[in-house]
Amino acid sequence: MSFLNIKNVKVRGIAACVPSRIEENRDYTRLSHEEIEKYIQTTGVERRHCAIHDGSICTSDLCQKAAEKLIDELGWSKSDIGLLLFVSHTADYRLPATACVLQDKMGITKDCLAFDITLGCSGYLLGMGTAGSLLQNGTIKKALVMVGNTQSEYASYEDRSMYLLLGDAGTVTALEYSEEDYDEMNFNYLTDGSGRASVIVPDGGSRNPVNDKSFILEDYGDGIKRTRLQEKMDGAEVFSFAIHYVPKNFKDLCERINFDKEAVDYMLIHQANKFLCEKLRKKIGFPPEKCPYNIQEFGNTSGATIPLLMVTNLKKELESRPLTLCMTTIGVGFSLGSGCIKTNKIVCPDLLYL
Repeated sequence: MSFLNIKNVKVRGIAACVPSRIEENRDYTRLSHEEIEKYIQTTGVERRHCAIHDGSICTSDLCQKAAEKLIDELGWSKSDIGLLLFVSHTADYRLPATACVLQDKMGITKDCLAFDITLGCSGYLLGMGTAGSLLQNGTIKKALVMVGNTQSEYASYEDRSMYLLLGDAGTVTALEYSEEDYDEMNFNYLTDGSGRASVIVPDGGSRNPVNDKSFILEDYGDGIKRTRLQEKMDGAEVFSFAIHYVPKNFKDLCERINFDKEAVDYMLIHQANKFLCEKLRKKIGFPPEKCPYNIQEFGNTSGATIPLLMVTNLKKELESRPLTLCMTTIGVGFSLGSGCIKTNKIVCPDLLYL
């Protein structure tokens, strides 16, 4: 078990941005009307916000728009931001790090630590834990944790198991060092790389460089066709891993920090799909009213699901009162985490569109 207890750090604000372009799942032409309705009933996904993948909108653009708005509403000076994390698996380039690109484009001081973390659905909790750890000794005062993906790029239109699931979003969370008025954060992480092939884009990296076969649309049966440059997911393996490890990971966190679930205002479950989320909710033991959803409007936005959920569903409460939030995530890797974060009247702009 890998626990982090973070003190002396305060959550100051959170913002999110999605592409303005909407894809309606009921318009999908590879399934019958009855099949689409059954898919929507199972996954919960009715529509998704998706970028046009021509280079005009990248994950960094969505994160930047959210960050510029949040910085403005916080009244922060960009010269005071000492840490910028970009957590994503859809970077601008293979190199340099997108965090460095954002530092320059946003005009953030050069006296800034900026780096990328290549993670998917578990990225928000990993990013928050990393940033909190770097802030809590007080050397760095302010941080931006940018988490997002434009992963619809990886979905084959001919893969009916994936195409209707994935949406795009970019988010930012502002953290600040604070010795007295801080929001304690606790995390528990788990990694099992033996499941790496369960969610994977096989070609395009150094292990399997792009070649002529990478572009061939292969037929995998059951209405699934994709190239080796598109995402493959073994849904049964993901489900089995999540059901086995996520509840235990969260239970271990609660026992470690002697935490009473009754004190939780909301449990935010990574919006993977409605079927899995409901199974996890029941297994962890939270009532429906404490587990909000926005998957019907945005689909699975990878690491952005939890901060996006906070903006779309909890904005008024985040702004007006203290909240105790628990969170669980599972993602590509396999990588998973649980967290407990307290907030107190933070800045939360309306959802932005690009």
